[in-house]
Amino acid sequence: MPKEEIPLPVSTSDPPEFEPEALACYQRALHCLEQAGIPFAVAGAFALHQHTGIWRSTKDLDIFLEAAVAMEALQKLEERGFRTEIKDPVWLAKAYCGDYFVDLITAMGNAALLVDRSWIERSEPHEIFGIPCRVLGAEEMIASKIFVTRRERFDLADVAHLIRAVGERLDWKRLWSLMSGHEELLLWSLVFFAYVYPARVGLIPRRLWNGLLEGLQNHIEHPQSSAPFRGTLIDPNLFAIDVKEWGERDLYRENCERHPRLLEVKIQFDSATGSEA
Repeated sequence: MPKEEIPLPVSTSDPPEFEPEALACYQRALHCLEQAGIPFAVAGAFALHQHTGIWRSTKDLDIFLEAAVAMEALQKLEERGFRTEIKDPVWLAKAYCGDYFVDLITAMGNAALLVDRSWIERSEPHEIFGIPCRVLGAEEMIASKIFVTRRERFDLADVAHLIRAVGERLDWKRLWSLMSGHEELLLWSLVFFAYVYPARVGLIPRRLWNGLLEGLQNHIEHPQSSAPFRGTLIDPNLFAIDVKEWGERDLYRENCERHPRLLEVKIQFDSATGSEA
């Protein structure tokens, strides 16, 4: 028999009904990290709501922080009763509390963008479930979502909603800087916005359009034969054949190998504290 299909999320301004266990989990995690003085910013559903007014149901809390403080954050959460796990040493750790969990995110999954101190310093004061904290800035939110374009998840609708909501006050220079080296993807996301919201295309500065289009035109007119294949930065599974059978470079793997991995941070942390790895 076919499996029962899980209904797809529908965008809404109606707040979800959070279970008491979820509230307790998120409050405990935020309070723990705030008390420990660990610099972080909340992203995900809560930051999206702060910037756009859109709510979505969620069973997790997304925390962005630098890799250098990730293991300290996990240790503090363990001391508060969370069960922790490193899911991907490049970018993701989790802290579980019953059926709910907190994601600790230090980079994009392809390691093309790394969370650094500026991401936290530029975050905005907020309060979630009565706990004072900070939420990720709209520019960093957009940059983090532009790469989420896989078959199973596509975040450009979030990008479009963020531009619609805060485009008039967005720091476009900051966004362009964050996407340095990936300007074609930034242009693609802006074209997507222009298609979805044709009457609001004026939210995007003309100088940004001109700069990105000139860059693309230059790319077209002067292609570089040495330019690397970048498909795996979008989806290493769908573009696996290019690497494994057609001889293309795997920038996803190369980025991950260069990234300050959480597991290496854990080894350094354990050595410094004398605890068991």
